[in-house]
Amino acid sequence: MPDLLIELFSEEIPARMQGRAADDLKKLMTDGMVEAGLTYASAAAFSTPRRLCLTVEGLLAESPTVREERKGPKVGAPDKAIEGFLRGAGLTRDQLEERDTPKGAVYFASFEKQGRPAPEIIAEVLEQTIRTFPWPKSMRWGAGSLRWVRPLHSILCVLSDEAGSEVVPLDVDGITSGKVTYGHRFMAPKQITVNGFEDYEAQLKRAFVVLNAGERADAIWEDAKNQAFANGLEVVEDAGLLREVAGLVEWPVVLMGEIAEDFLGLPPEVLQTSMKEHQKFFSVKNAKTGRIERFITVANRETVDNGATILAGNQKVLFARLSDAKFFWENDLRVATSDMASWTAALSNVTFHNKLGTQAERIERIAALARELAPVVGADADEAERAAKLAKADLSSEMVYEFPELQGLMGRYYAEAAGETAAVAVAAEEHYAPLGPSDAVPTAPVSVAVSLADKIDTLTGFWAIDEKPTGSKDPFALRRAALGVIRLVLENDLTIRSKPLFTKADMRADSDDLLSFFHDRLKVYLRDQGVRHDVIDACIAMEGNDDLALLVKRAVALEAFLKTEDGTNLLQGFKRANNILSKEEDKDGVEYSYGGDVKFAETDEERALFAALTAEGPAIETALKAEDFAGAMSGMAGLRAPIDAFFEAVQVNSDNQTVRRNRLNLLSDIRKLVGSVADLTRVEG
Repeated sequence: MPDLLIELFSEEIPARMQGRAADDLKKLMTDGMVEAGLTYASAAAFSTPRRLCLTVEGLLAESPTVREERKGPKVGAPDKAIEGFLRGAGLTRDQLEERDTPKGAVYFASFEKQGRPAPEIIAEVLEQTIRTFPWPKSMRWGAGSLRWVRPLHSILCVLSDEAGSEVVPLDVDGITSGKVTYGHRFMAPKQITVNGFEDYEAQLKRAFVVLNAGERADAIWEDAKNQAFANGLEVVEDAGLLREVAGLVEWPVVLMGEIAEDFLGLPPEVLQTSMKEHQKFFSVKNAKTGRIERFITVANRETVDNGATILAGNQKVLFARLSDAKFFWENDLRVATSDMASWTAALSNVTFHNKLGTQAERIERIAALARELAPVVGADADEAERAAKLAKADLSSEMVYEFPELQGLMGRYYAEAAGETAAVAVAAEEHYAPLGPSDAVPTAPVSVAVSLADKIDTLTGFWAIDEKPTGSKDPFALRRAALGVIRLVLENDLTIRSKPLFTKADMRADSDDLLSFFHDRLKVYLRDQGVRHDVIDACIAMEGNDDLALLVKRAVALEAFLKTEDGTNLLQGFKRANNILSKEEDKDGVEYSYGGDVKFAETDEERALFAALTAEGPAIETALKAEDFAGAMSGMAGLRAPIDAFFEAVQVNSDNQTVRRNRLNLLSDIRKLVGSVADLTRVEG
């Protein structure tokens, strides 16, 4: 079976597009070949800044011959219908076969679809792939009509087996296929003739091209770590930057430079962000001091001076950028230490939303809500209000204007410089958190108060103006905000009644609808933690479901209980009792809710169940009042055996109406007591 090698050689492909482009090439080619009947054993795609590569192993030499049969119109059908069928099948009338069927004689057409050689299929699929390739952005060049991400220079397309290799003939807008490629643009620019993938990969490496992006990334990271370690330093990890840089070079050469003393006083986050965003440099820090003292750049070639000239040029550009950052930092510090409130005042000119006012108005709402929340989370009310008023002040700073991703963090630096308390400064940094399902949740009381206030104000505000998430659309990240509130409440074990809080935040918001939205987000959150949706629904149906922490405690305890044998059996007993009771109440038109009386019990099983309810009932009620749901479940476990025994031995619908009513009232006692923990009618099983 032959192997296929394809390379599409062009000018530089943007790093952000390379991985997706390699995947697209593999999918389009393999899907197209399989659809044409050309199967294969394995396939792999690679990318460098100047090439996309696909290798396919174990191809069929040709597609198989396929015998096909088609059912046509009935014998005696109009000529037009028969002629249409013949055109579709590519046959003549004398090639048709008449067959008897239960519905009468019918024409059938049988024909063979001859297999095609692999080169013919590959050429067809590859041309279609090139002409329709899904680049996010593409261009035309010269006088041709072909579009590619950058000018396409050559197409390498080779089939190889034990007997040798052959070029798959192909011509796309004057670009003909061959078995020639090129190495490194500067270090090995001569043509390379290849016969297969192994030969191709080996020759490229000798020509200073590392084909595999993962191999380039590993080489960069290992060399960077080694250079940093040799100087008693460590590289700041950044997986995204590593992937991007690996896509910028074909032959990575790691160089480490120093940062001038003038810039070492900048916050390390500023240095790291500036170098990453502007130059794609890695930061190298001193683990003892936490300072960013050096940088790593990755060149695309080796030089006789071991990169000294490249490094000097990079340093010159870097220092110009860092000079800007230093200027912003010093100006911002002067404002922060003299009149930080002026930044907040400037936000009165910044619209948060045309229906929700300015950022300054929003800050006032958040401050009032943070003050309200302070006692609940154990924070000082004055400190929480102060933190809320200053938390977003850095939005007016020059540094955050340059680097928006530093908002919050710079707020902490400026608050510290202004002499604010540590709690206020930390709240400025943490009040945006958590931003997702896995990042850290603030635990400092002031930070928690401001973060909750920020997110609740966002949610109630958009609910008030009826701007809710719809389907997959959530332009204001309200689902993320709700998850943030949920995580803040649960991970800090806060007892907060949500509906009154929503009303205080914005009376216009529909608190019931917003609470329902929170319940939906909570279901997603708990599902990821292994809690069943029906268990959550059973707990949501209970009183006090706007206390999220209480709701989750109840759900977790119920989930754990239902996994036990006692829980499973008790659930079945409860459902049996509820079904019988509901049926008889509907039939009789009355509600049996007066409680049973043990004096009317006729069997030992009845008396044992009365005794169990009397014994366990007060303990369950006490546990529920103390929000000890695990204890309540433990108490319910004691009901399992007597309920089972009751249904085994006792017929509820006795001929004696007094006994029957008493037994139905006994079932009502079971429903009431067991149902005080959760609405078990909503639990499946």
